[in-house]
Amino acid sequence: MHTLNTSTLAALEEMLQNTARSAPPDFMPIHFSGGTNPGQIMGYLNPDFIPFLQESLDKQPIAHLQIGHERLTIGAAKPLALSISLAKLADRMQQGGFIPGWRHEEFAWVDQDGHAYFQLERSAFRAFGFRSMATHINGYTKAGNIWLGRRSENKPTDPGQLDNLAAGGIAADETPWVCARRELWEEAGVPAQISDQIEPVGRIHMRRPIPNRGFHDEQLYVYDLALLDSFVPTNHDGEVSGFIEIPISEAAARILADEFTSDAAFVTADFILRKYRT
Repeated sequence: MHTLNTSTLAALEEMLQNTARSAPPDFMPIHFSGGTNPGQIMGYLNPDFIPFLQESLDKQPIAHLQIGHERLTIGAAKPLALSISLAKLADRMQQGGFIPGWRHEEFAWVDQDGHAYFQLERSAFRAFGFRSMATHINGYTKAGNIWLGRRSENKPTDPGQLDNLAAGGIAADETPWVCARRELWEEAGVPAQISDQIEPVGRIHMRRPIPNRGFHDEQLYVYDLALLDSFVPTNHDGEVSGFIEIPISEAAARILADEFTSDAAFVTADFILRKYRT
């Protein structure tokens, strides 16, 4: 095991204590009138988006959506109806220049009881501060090293930053397990007979404002995967420019040097602390 000094361990621990930040006070809450917890806050709007939405909904109302001076309210309705209404609003936001990087993929908004209440274009989730879900997989070797991917420079989010062996958003109608195995193949070329061995190790809740974008609220489902020392990852989907295999001590230094995406930094720090303490 590579040695980590006390100050490095303390810095990683302190970082993990600040994964979930509150929304800034000037962000507008989005309330949901339906579900098992009526009136719950399900998202937040950047104040820069509010005048556009107020004017848009005043001129052309959308069913089940109401905006005032203090909140945007999503009314109780069946999931299909809510999906249609929110898709209309997201489309207006995209045309107004408030949602870059349209993905043509859908996420589902799922409550704490596991019920999905609507599906929506994934790039709109940050604009509305809706909670999304993702999987992150730590790939490590018996020699004590960890594999990291470097995101493509063409990625709209965090280009060129270090990421986990594989990571990705959980699509609507997809489970964390299925997503993890899919991402392992697409991003790192890990075949099914190896990805079957992933070990679920926990969740990390990420919440933070994104300058000029919105509010990032995501539940990260974390897995570990032991790899043979001879295994070399290969990207298949063009989203990773390359991979590096490094000791955890170097990974810790790179985390503190801000070379990672925010999500991968937390996931990797958690991995390092778990492995270091065993």
